[in-house]
Amino acid sequence: MSGDLVTLFLCGDVMLGRGVDQILPHPGDPALREAYIRDARGYVELAEAANGPIPLPVDHTWPWGEALEALDEAAPDVRVINLETSVTRHDGYAADKGIHYRMNPANTPCLAAVRPDVCVLANNHVLDFGRPGLAETLGTLGTAGLRTAGAGRDAAEAWRPAAVPVGGGRRVLVLSVGMPSSGIPPHWAATADRSGVALVERPSATAAAEVAGRVGQVRRPGDVTVVSVHWGSNWGYGVSPEDDGFAHALVDAGVDVVHGHSSHHPRPVEVYRERLILHGCGDLIDDYEGIAGYERYRDDLRPLYLVVLEAGTGRLHGLRIVPLQARRMRLWHASPEDRAWLAAVLARISRPFGACVDDRQDGTLGCSVLRP
Repeated sequence: MSGDLVTLFLCGDVMLGRGVDQILPHPGDPALREAYIRDARGYVELAEAANGPIPLPVDHTWPWGEALEALDEAAPDVRVINLETSVTRHDGYAADKGIHYRMNPANTPCLAAVRPDVCVLANNHVLDFGRPGLAETLGTLGTAGLRTAGAGRDAAEAWRPAAVPVGGGRRVLVLSVGMPSSGIPPHWAATADRSGVALVERPSATAAAEVAGRVGQVRRPGDVTVVSVHWGSNWGYGVSPEDDGFAHALVDAGVDVVHGHSSHHPRPVEVYRERLILHGCGDLIDDYEGIAGYERYRDDLRPLYLVVLEAGTGRLHGLRIVPLQARRMRLWHASPEDRAWLAAVLARISRPFGACVDDRQDGTLGCSVLRP
């Protein structure tokens, strides 16, 4: 923490399973139960066909690539990622899911390489291998010393905010929730006597008040609060009035940052009452290279968000976005042309939400508030 400012690193989906798991030092069982590909190594072949050979096996830092240096330079106080994969050897595939993600627990050093302070887990893949797979995921992350939020052995654990000290007696509180609109089956919800995720059935004002209330129960003066939400479809720039209303209701109830994810590409940035709402952060790491169909969204471009807040108030002080690009299952700095493309898209879709996004000379994108 620098003076009265606190910097957060936020990102969208981090999927280290399936094809990514296969290029790491300890690949797990590659068998899949998908209609598209039956062997996870097929995703490696697609990536290599699209962008060139991958030096197998890679070391645990490879998938993060140049993101690690960017983070070291930014030195954020708190790092929050949406870990969208189970970490398990369990073979009990969730029967009602068509796609299943898992990473071999022996490859956990790849996750640890980015030094996450919180792994949010309320998403539509953390129970891909059932409740035994979730139990192993929670146990593996706990043994590695990684905080989690959004999933647990019961509802109390799933709904408990993660607390990250940032100095001066202050903390960043992170609560993670997911919605069925992102593909989370309703029966994945954690209950008093059943493991699962913190599930919000629908984005209502009542639900927002309940979520904010759970943060408020543990909030202390000087704390910054983040609600991380897995919601919405994979594609498209639109934000439903219900989702936007839910985000506004969270802020109205005292939440400082709404950290949205699920879409494979970024959605609008919003500034509401001097608080930041990220409607969709896009993917950061996955094995989707070479899969055709949605090229117009440029899901190869991967934004890394650096959010600077006033430590005592939670008000937005600044936002920088580092544009990265996925090639050969590794993150590289985006070219000036690709950075300009992303800046133009984010500027266009964020303007109705009160935010101005622009391309800056230091190779990042910046955000300022539009004044009436």
